[in-house]
Amino acid sequence: MGALFALLTFLLLGSAAAKPHAGLKTWGRFSKLPYPGDKVFLYDTFPGDFIWAVGTAAYQVEGAFEKDGKGLSIWDTFTRGGNRMATGDVGSDSYHNVHADIRAIRQLGVSHYRFSLSWSRIFPNGTRGSYNEVGTNYYRTLIKKLKEIRVQPVVTLYHWDLPEQLQQSLGGWSNPELVEIFKDYADFCFQAFGDDVKFWITIDNPFVVAQHGYGTGVVAPGIKNDPDLPYRVGHNLLKAHAAAWHLYDRCYRPRQQGKLSMALASHWIKPRRTRLESLRECQCSLDHVLGWFARPLFTDGDYPPCMRERLGSRLPSFTQEEREQVRGTADFFALSHGATLSFQLINDSLKFGQLEDLDLRMLLYWVNAEYDKPPIFVVQSGWYVLGNTKTEDPKHMYYLKRFIAETLKSIIKDGVNVIGYTAWSLIDGFEWHREYGIRRGLYYVDFNTPDMKREPKTSATFYRNVIHKNGFPELPENRPAQGMFPCDFAWGVSANSIQVETTPTQFADPNIYLWNISNNGELIKLEGFSTSPVHRARHCADYATIWQQVDEIRQVGVNHFHFSLNWSALVPNGDVAYPNTTLLGYYRCFTRQLVQANVTPVVTLWHHTRQRSSLPTPLDTANRWLNSKTPQSFAEYARLCYRELGAHVKMWITLNEPNDEMVSYQEGHEMLRAHALAWHVYDLEFRPTQGGQVSLALHMDWVEPAFSFSREDVEPAKRVLDFYVGWFAEPVFGSGDYPVGMRSWLRQLNSLELPVFKEEDRQLIRGTYDFFAMSHFSTKLVTHAKEDSYTYTEMLEVQHMIDTTWIMSPRPVVPWGLRKALNWVKQHYSDVPIYIMANGVQEDPARFKDALRVYYLYNYINEALKAFTLDGINLKGYFAYALNDQRDPGFGLYGQVHQEVIVKASLSNYRNIIQHNGFPIPGAPQQQCPAPPPACPGCHVLIKGPVVGFLTLVGSGVLITLGLIIYYTAKRHKEYY
Repeated sequence: MGALFALLTFLLLGSAAAKPHAGLKTWGRFSKLPYPGDKVFLYDTFPGDFIWAVGTAAYQVEGAFEKDGKGLSIWDTFTRGGNRMATGDVGSDSYHNVHADIRAIRQLGVSHYRFSLSWSRIFPNGTRGSYNEVGTNYYRTLIKKLKEIRVQPVVTLYHWDLPEQLQQSLGGWSNPELVEIFKDYADFCFQAFGDDVKFWITIDNPFVVAQHGYGTGVVAPGIKNDPDLPYRVGHNLLKAHAAAWHLYDRCYRPRQQGKLSMALASHWIKPRRTRLESLRECQCSLDHVLGWFARPLFTDGDYPPCMRERLGSRLPSFTQEEREQVRGTADFFALSHGATLSFQLINDSLKFGQLEDLDLRMLLYWVNAEYDKPPIFVVQSGWYVLGNTKTEDPKHMYYLKRFIAETLKSIIKDGVNVIGYTAWSLIDGFEWHREYGIRRGLYYVDFNTPDMKREPKTSATFYRNVIHKNGFPELPENRPAQGMFPCDFAWGVSANSIQVETTPTQFADPNIYLWNISNNGELIKLEGFSTSPVHRARHCADYATIWQQVDEIRQVGVNHFHFSLNWSALVPNGDVAYPNTTLLGYYRCFTRQLVQANVTPVVTLWHHTRQRSSLPTPLDTANRWLNSKTPQSFAEYARLCYRELGAHVKMWITLNEPNDEMVSYQEGHEMLRAHALAWHVYDLEFRPTQGGQVSLALHMDWVEPAFSFSREDVEPAKRVLDFYVGWFAEPVFGSGDYPVGMRSWLRQLNSLELPVFKEEDRQLIRGTYDFFAMSHFSTKLVTHAKEDSYTYTEMLEVQHMIDTTWIMSPRPVVPWGLRKALNWVKQHYSDVPIYIMANGVQEDPARFKDALRVYYLYNYINEALKAFTLDGINLKGYFAYALNDQRDPGFGLYGQVHQEVIVKASLSNYRNIIQHNGFPIPGAPQQQCPAPPPACPGCHVLIKGPVVGFLTLVGSGVLITLGLIIYYTAKRHKEYY
């Protein structure tokens, strides 16, 4: 895919230095970056002079819409028309709350504060003749207060709130006369505030002003029905900006030494298909939104060719003099990105059939390439939460983390000159066409209080911490560990099941062949002839699939293999007196062959799946686990397995992952009794002679508080772990009863669903373990703050979510979650021996160079090493999941194409870790471990391939060979590294 993108980019661009449209290389470049390495969270810091800012817009927060001589703006009028329900008349009342805003800004620790001037507060009717001193003094006071706390102002002259008088009398931005009027307004502002302002934004988001103010009518002034008007408006906005820039450059820059630009907003877009046409459409989409204004400013003073080609005469033309006037009138690239434009105000027609994406990093790279490496100041970035959200805003916080992290990567990895980042916004306010339906502030505003009380949200705490650390500095726990596991560490691989062959494939061919020894040596089957079948007892060597599977397991380099038996197949009618002896014999052969190959079998008696119960038919049709006879039947089944397989199996799992949320509490209660009965059967009847161990394996993904610094989220995380892990763990490994937190929570809900243990059951279940076995795959976040109902668990009152910076496939890849899960077990159950019985990631089965799985196994095992060496966890073994895609699709170390078995890159990497017993410190003495006993010489696998027959007759250079063909060829694998 990456190579194809690169080829398409070359065809479109020619040489790497080709201009314009150099941004076209963006998609090809990012498609070639190493995966998942490039997606891994980057721990690093921003440059020392990096600008950390926060921002607001006047109409959204100021309020006081008629106070102290302020004139009406187009938003004051627009919000009173149509079907609109709310206004910004009061907003967040910042006009009367300067001290509260300053306090919030100081708490954040930002270096810059971006705000906009209300044009109609300074010039009520839009022109200098209506000058309002009181309104101007408000901004003087604000700037003075900012200086007192050492925060630099970033001032926007126009953020969508045109004086209503200019709209009514002149038609607003559709009239070219506004160019000189805006220039005069800018002149006053430069003169009045310029000595204290080093960053100026002339106009915010001209795309929204033109397209949606004068095209769709979604925002003020709400004009629509003239499809060409937005382009005339955009033309005037560019000329107004250029006029203000030249004025500042000529009259004010020499003394004030400030910088000036226009804030341009954009979405990001990715191709729907890997084709030339798709790449061109992506480029054209960006040209129609961002390039519409950026190309005139940063390239040649004219509109993008793509716009000219598609719009023709609808797009105004610049004279050569106007081009020169517009070109180069930006001292930095002021970029807005986030909820205001992306996913809300981009019309589908401007996507040109491609896919919108929220990727700030790629957008930054595109701007850098397309406009010849300008310094980029992200002047607006953030997300939003629903209007009923208060101070807990996890979605906003994690999107903020994502955008800041992408900005950091852009600087460190891509070499883009990003000089600053502005979180949007400081406080909740009036959100334009969304009114008060969403909130974007870092500070919560209670609109129902007289003083519009401001409270910091969790996103504010997060942003403050990022600013304080100047990014995400690497901590010791983020660094890979070095060291080795003990010599007796169990390295394993797991599979939900094994391939079962109940009809022998070896020594089973009754046909007669001619062996042409004088020519090409071919075996020629004689049609119509056969030998009598051989009547003899079956042997383990009769089953080619056993040798085949054992050889695959040995090639991984593991010393343990975990798989599950099939209860319903072994005891079809539920009566252990009549087992499936053929299948039982097959399992016996399989486990014996594993032992001969120096691989310890770890056998699960019953593996829980949602798709089927795997219970014998009589139990399956009679209430399954709710049947009071099921636990005793399971114990009898366990006795059968111990007796028949126990000579070779020394590690048993009674129930694998029974703690599923789809299992009822009553079912779980019976499962616990079944486990305990099976454990006691082994302990009393088989342990003295067989010397094995028995336990159950629990699914244990980690649950992390969304706000680790908030007790209000720590408690929900504990609650979820109690309900999903402690539910089965506490009765067995702890008190013999369900977790106290689980019982008290259900009691609080007046629920009687959780069964009560009888004293005899408590004694039966408690302590029925020899080790703690866990399956771990991923981590999720929980918070008590309810934002999205589809991820909210009503009964537990928790919101489930993810960190948007995590790698997904499809579950989050979060290596450190394994270490936390292991520590949870130690914290609750002391020094119990722990086995990680399954750990793996789903990846496209066709990807044999499975880089994600390579990354996953390396980092999860490394976290297990940290738990062992640094935390003192009594970790006894690690099992990768799974052996092959054939049995566990998408998780396998082996892939398969038709009949060819493919050794994936992850297998070779896992084998290398096993061979080194971890991650040895370079130069350290080699670990001295006893050599394992030699594997049986017959363990080199036999698989299908006719080779040898039995000689019966010789004549005329032809040997006539009779049946019983032995399938005896060495298996060949294709390996990927």
